[in-house]
Amino acid sequence: MEKTTNVILYCRVSSDEQKDNNSLNVQEEYLMNHCNYHKYNVVGVYREDYSAKHYDLQRPQMKAIYEYCKKNKGKVDKVLFLRWDRYSRNVEFAFAYKRMFYDELGVEINAIESPIDFNGTEWSTHLSIYCGIAHTEDAKISKRTKEGIRKSLKEGRWCNHAPRGYRHHRIGSYKEHNTHMVIDEKTAPLIRRIFKEVSKGVESADTIRKRMCPNIARSSYMQMLHNILYIGKIKIPALGEEEERIIDGEHQPLIDEETFYRVQDLIEGRNRRKHTLIKGKKPHPDFYLRGHVVCPMCGRPITASFSHGNGGKYPYYHCMCSPRHYSVRAEKVNSEFVRYVSGLKPREEVLNLYNEVLRSIREDDCVDQRKYQSELEEQLTTLDNRKNRLSVDYMDGKIDAALYSELKKGVEADIRRVKNQIEDVRTAIRTNLQPKLDYSITLIDNLERYFEDSPIEVKQRLLGLIFPEKVEFDGKSFRTTKTNAVLELIDNETKQLRATKKDLPVDKSVSVAGEGFEPTTSGL
Repeated sequence: MEKTTNVILYCRVSSDEQKDNNSLNVQEEYLMNHCNYHKYNVVGVYREDYSAKHYDLQRPQMKAIYEYCKKNKGKVDKVLFLRWDRYSRNVEFAFAYKRMFYDELGVEINAIESPIDFNGTEWSTHLSIYCGIAHTEDAKISKRTKEGIRKSLKEGRWCNHAPRGYRHHRIGSYKEHNTHMVIDEKTAPLIRRIFKEVSKGVESADTIRKRMCPNIARSSYMQMLHNILYIGKIKIPALGEEEERIIDGEHQPLIDEETFYRVQDLIEGRNRRKHTLIKGKKPHPDFYLRGHVVCPMCGRPITASFSHGNGGKYPYYHCMCSPRHYSVRAEKVNSEFVRYVSGLKPREEVLNLYNEVLRSIREDDCVDQRKYQSELEEQLTTLDNRKNRLSVDYMDGKIDAALYSELKKGVEADIRRVKNQIEDVRTAIRTNLQPKLDYSITLIDNLERYFEDSPIEVKQRLLGLIFPEKVEFDGKSFRTTKTNAVLELIDNETKQLRATKKDLPVDKSVSVAGEGFEPTTSGL
C-alpha cells in the first residue's frame, strides 16, 4: 500500500493590499489543486500576514507550523507554499528554517513553483538565488527611496520629520505619500517667541527654555535653535563627491534671517565683546564701571584714566569722544553708584516673602516633577511599543520603506526627547536649590556691600547680570532704562506693598523716573 504524504500549506501576504485582493485565497487555491493532483493529504493550512522580508524566527504562523511538526514528529512530510518569495526574502532566514525543518525534523519545506531538490548537491545555490533575488529587490527599493528623499531635498521639499512649529500637509491620497511642510499655527507662536527672547541676549538660552518650554529637552531645544529650516532653508548633506550645501526650501520661513543669525551669534558667544573691557587694558579696581556707563551728552561709553597734578595721580572717568562732555572723579562716580545700587534693595518683608514662596514652590515642584517623571516613563514605554509595531508592519509589508523610514525617524526623535526629559527631571529632583536660593536672597539684600568689597571681576560680573543695558551718570545721579527682570519684579512688589500697607514706614530712597528705573539720590 502506497504511503500517504501529509503536507501543511503555508500562505503569506506582505501587505494590506494583498489581503484586500484575496491573495491568501488565491494561494490556497493553487496549493490545494497541487495537492489534489499529487494526492497529498493536507493536515493543516496556515495563513500568514507577517512579512518575510527579514530574518525573524518569531514569525507567528511559521513558528506555529514548526511547533506542530516538532510535536508530531514523523507525521508531517512537507510544508508547501506557492513561491519562494512567499517563504522568505532573506537568505539567512531561508537557511535557518531549512535546517530547523529538514535537517532536524525531516520535514521538506518547498515551493510548488520552482521546487528545489534538497537531496541534490546544488540545493544551496538554488535557495540562495531564489531568496536572494527577492532580497536584492528589497535593497533596490530601499536605495530608490533614499535617492527619492535626496531628490526631494534638492527640489526644496522637506520630507522627513517636521520640526516644532511645522506640520506635514498631505496632498492627494494617502497612498501617494505626497506631503508638503506648512506652518503649524498652534505651535508656531511659541517658537517665534522663543527665538525673539533668545535674540535679545538678556537671558541665556537655557534659562529661556526653563521659563517658556521646560518640557522640551535641552538637547532638542538647542537643535531647534540651530535648525536652518526655520528660515526657509534646507541643508543637503554631503554624499560621495557632492559637498554639503544649503538651498532655499519650498516651505514658508517661520523666523526672519536677522533674528535667526543673531541667535546663532549669541549662542556661539560672539557677542561677549559687549560686556568686556577694552582689549589689551588690564582691569583696574578703581575703574570697574568702565564700559558699563555711558556719557549723558553723546551716549558713548565712558573710559577711565589717571590725571597727573599737584604731585599725584587722580583717577577719572571721562567720555571716549571728548573729555569736555564728561569728566568726573572716579571716587565720586563709584560712591554714587554704590548709593544707587543700595536704592535697588527691596524691603525685608518682600525678600522674606519671596524666600518662603520659592521654598514652597520648590517643595510642590518636587512632587509635580516625580509625577511628571512617571508620566514620561509611561510615554517612553508607549513609544517603544509603537516603534516595535512599526517594525512589524514594515516586515509585514503593510507600509513601504519610505513611509516606514519617515515614521521611524519621528518615533525615534520622540524617544530621544522623552529620554532627555526624564534625565532633566531626575537631575532637577536631585538638585538641592535651597543653598542657591539663600545665596541669591543674601546677594540681593547686600548689593552695596558686594560693590564695595568684592574683587573687580565679581563687580563686573554683577554689572552684567543686573544691568542688561548701559547705565547713565550725569555727575549727580544714575539712571538706566532697564534692570534685571527679577529685580524689577521684586521692586514692583515692594511698591505694591508700600501702597497697601500704610502703617509701614515709607522708604523714599527709590522712585521711578518717567523714562526708566531711576532711584532718587541726593546730589553732591
